[in-house]
This record gives sequence, C-alpha cells and structure tokens, in this order.
Amino acid sequence: MRRRIAVVGSGPGGLTLARVLHRHGHPVTVLERDPGPDARPPGGTLDLHEGLGQLALDKAGLLAEFQELSRPEGQAMRILDPAGTVLRDWRPDPDERANPEIDRRQLRDLLLGPLDVQWGRGVTQVAPGAGDGALVRFEDGREETFDLVVGADGAWSRTRPAVSPVRPRYTGVTTVETSLDDVDTRHPDLARLVGDGSMAVYGVNRKLVAQRNSGGHVKVYAQFRAPLDWHAHLDPADAEAVRSSLLALYDGWAAPVLDLLRHGAAFVHRPLYVLPVSHTWPHVLGVTLLGDAAHLMPPLGAGANLAMLEGAELAEAVAADPADLDDAVRAFEERMWARAEKWAKITTAGLERLVSPDPAQAVALFDELQPS
Repeated sequence: MRRRIAVVGSGPGGLTLARVLHRHGHPVTVLERDPGPDARPPGGTLDLHEGLGQLALDKAGLLAEFQELSRPEGQAMRILDPAGTVLRDWRPDPDERANPEIDRRQLRDLLLGPLDVQWGRGVTQVAPGAGDGALVRFEDGREETFDLVVGADGAWSRTRPAVSPVRPRYTGVTTVETSLDDVDTRHPDLARLVGDGSMAVYGVNRKLVAQRNSGGHVKVYAQFRAPLDWHAHLDPADAEAVRSSLLALYDGWAAPVLDLLRHGAAFVHRPLYVLPVSHTWPHVLGVTLLGDAAHLMPPLGAGANLAMLEGAELAEAVAADPADLDDAVRAFEERMWARAEKWAKITTAGLERLVSPDPAQAVALFDELQPS
C-alpha cells in the first residue's frame, strides 16, 4: 500500500524522514517555502551525536559518507574568561567520534541526494484529516490532500496549528550572529584563538562563542540576556551601529575576544524562543510534527539530532506497515514526546547556567559534560 505522505520543511529532520522513506521505496513529497536550496545561508556547523543524528544517518544508509565529510577535530573546545585567560582547552583523541562536526550545507546536500524537493511551495495552512486525508493550502492558492502531513517546518511552523494552539515564548536570551571568512589567512591570530573547534567566553549574563566551520569560515555568536526589543533603536542593516552596540555591551573584555566582533561581517539578530518543556497534543488524524515544530528548545546541540532521529524512526514505522499508518504515528508521537521532554529539561537548565549571573556555572557545566 502506498500512502500519500508530505513533509513540510527541508531541514535536517524533514530531509532525513524523506531520505529513509526513499530508501524503503516509499514515495514522499517534500514541500519547501524557499525557492531553492541556496536561497539563504544554511547556518553554522552541527555536531551529530552517536546515538541520535549519526544513528539517523545510519538508518538512511549515509553514515559512511557522513564520516568522510565530518570533522572530528571540530569537537575541540576552549574556554576563556573575559580577560582572555584560558580556563579549559579540551581536544579530542584522533579516534573520538562521539560528536563530530559537519557544516549544515554539507549535511543538507548529503541528505538531498536523489530526493525531489518541491522548492517554492510555501504552505499557509494544514487542515486536519478528513475522509480523503489532510488538506494542505499553499501560498499560491492551490490545495492538495495527503494521507499524512508531517510538519518539520521549524519554530514558526505553519503545520503546528493543526494539532496544537501553543506558540513559542521568548526565553529572555538573544543571540546576535556574525561571521569571518578566510580566517586563517586574513585573521591568523583569531584562527589560533578559536582553534580547530569552538571557543567560548563567559561573563555576567552574557557569552561570546566562536565556532569553526570548514573552508576557513568562523561563526561568531554574541549571546546575552536582554528585553526582546533591546535593538529597537538600531537599524539591523547598519552593521557599524550593531557592532558598536555589541562592543559597548562587552566593554572591558579582552581585545582579542572583541576582535571577533570588530572583524565580523553582517549581523543577524536571533532571539531564542522555546516551546513548553512538556509540549504534547491530542493525536490528530493525518497530521504530526517533529523537530523544532514539535519541541523547540534552547540551541545546545540537541535540536537537529533529535529531529533527524525522529524523522528516521517515523519513516521506518511508516515503511514497516503503511496499512496501519495512524497507529504508527500514534506510537511515534509517544516515543518522541518522552525523549524530547528529557532533552528539553537538559537544554533549558543548560541555558540558565551558560548565560547566568555566575560565569563559573558555565565552566562547571563544561566539566560535567566532558568525557572521562
């Protein structure tokens, strides 16, 4: 039996679901609002965990290819205090494969493979299942029905209202992202400061993180507690104004650390939102969610990993017995909710410690999480 299945969103979770279904010979439609795969920057690097994201890639038959692309050395982590003193400098063993890094673009291209994504098909609404399936309404006014619609469309999911009225809430922590290109040639001192992986500096209610991507690209994240409208007086397109505001916020920090902001290109404002830790919903025929659409949590390394494993597990359940599609979705949701609640508690507590009045809490958390 062939079921009509649509995945809304072409992020890691949605593409993993589609790729595993494809591997099992099951047709799937991927609906993506963006006009093409390179319509916007793909974001920073991801660490894929052995029991989560890597397991999902194994289910998709892509683990070996991932291992060729990934950067185990990217697991390295260096912690400084605001004065520039190195507090921790952890480097992985050569055979350490617990959480290797991969650029989002590389992961996306790996998952896309033979998939036929319908680019430029923005979804405006999903109506729960009726006699002939769940109805998807598109921005161009067209409609289409499917036996199952899976919302993998992120924090501001257009699919979520079909199953839950809950909307994300602001955490009180915001992030401003910038980046440096060709860092090894143009900024060798900063390249050495960041190292092969990530570097973090923790202060009172703020932190600064630099994360190495491939190709000499470094992402920089200034994260701090502030009102949601803290930047209302700034023009987001005025990079110099945003830079000046950030430098004032981090005034007194070591000059090499602040150089990460001084040399940054464009600045992107990303306030952190979350869904309730125990977000669930009454089961709805023909519609479900995964990833951030289902359980948006602080970005501390769990989100993409969870979404990918959820996509792989849902695909396997559907492929195993398409005739019992609704039972498979019910069972999937129960497993997803239990696992997501555990990780939501961990990441929520982690954010409280990483951006706190006591920077020592962040260093202590790092020590607790490091492998023995």
